[in-house]
Amino acid sequence: MPVAAPPTQDALLAALAKVNDPEIRKPVTELGMVKSVTVDESGHVALEIYLTVAGCPMKDTLRRETADALLRVPGVVSVDVSLDVMSDEQRAALRTQLRGGVAEREIPFAKSGSLTRVYAVASGKGGVGKSSVTVNLAAALAAEGLKVGVVDADVHGFSIPRMLGVTGRPTQVDDMILPPISHDVKVISIGMFVPGNQPVVWRGPMLHRALQQFLGDVFWGDLDILLLDLPPGTGDIAISIGQLVPTAEILVVTTPQQAAAEVAERAGSIAMQTHQRVVGVVENMSWLELPDGSRQEIFGSGGGQTVADSLTRLIGAPVPLLGQVPLDTDLREGGDSGTPVVLSNPDSPAAVVLRAIARTLAQRSRGLSGRSLGVSPVKR
Repeated sequence: MPVAAPPTQDALLAALAKVNDPEIRKPVTELGMVKSVTVDESGHVALEIYLTVAGCPMKDTLRRETADALLRVPGVVSVDVSLDVMSDEQRAALRTQLRGGVAEREIPFAKSGSLTRVYAVASGKGGVGKSSVTVNLAAALAAEGLKVGVVDADVHGFSIPRMLGVTGRPTQVDDMILPPISHDVKVISIGMFVPGNQPVVWRGPMLHRALQQFLGDVFWGDLDILLLDLPPGTGDIAISIGQLVPTAEILVVTTPQQAAAEVAERAGSIAMQTHQRVVGVVENMSWLELPDGSRQEIFGSGGGQTVADSLTRLIGAPVPLLGQVPLDTDLREGGDSGTPVVLSNPDSPAAVVLRAIARTLAQRSRGLSGRSLGVSPVKR
């Protein structure tokens, strides 16, 4: 019986090209992570992979996925994977490559050619469920097939890591940070850098710098949508967003309570000063659905529509009420367990509304502002 010929080098590299680095989400061949790959006449493959950093937390995943890919190539009998670490020069070249050939730091979402929709999720006061809305919209958008990132910009009251089930720390490649990924959502938060439940005691300039690093030093890749979970109110972070990402659109979260609605109007009206667009209003905790099918409006009614109408008059452009999210124990339990309700129980009352809001945001086309349209003026 004839012995099958060993696979070619091109066949092995083609198989490895289908393996993405688990943190950067690009092919290992494209990132220069394949140091060498050889095969003997018996079909035994020896693969050497470069890690971006020595303590790469995903090295076992990388070892397993590259071996599995090579074992699927006809003629491969076994695979031996050994790991090495990139040199300083290789890491510098990788950083430049990931930044599109630009060595210095920049905020990609502030560039005129950026196609990423940036939504700053704001509220006038705390306790309205702004972070719950943020993580569920992020998970729902990712489930729609979009590339999504979340910045926990609430430095003093960070909660996004728990709500998305992120427990690990980001990997740092020199001055570039690779964000953890949970539920197909890239996430960054100051909570990933402080030990335990230690408070962050920072003032204005430090808050601005932290936000600048989250936007410029983190490798986000090609995102469709970036959600920014802002702290309550109209303080330093809200102003910094207007400066750092002037194209960000504001999504206001409120409750039906009129007192909360009045404060929420201020959070939306900051768009007048920062020249940003308000994409809409989400009313959270709208009612409690009772076993008999009736609704109990625990926090009153009408707050969301009041905010939408007031901002429409103030801004002079339509600000819609995007949805009313009912009180739902599944929503709270999802935040505590780290699995958003839109994934754990997509047919629950709150999840249905949140998924509908996410679809509305997903259907909006990516921005064209600043893009080259491939046309040039013609003299007549």
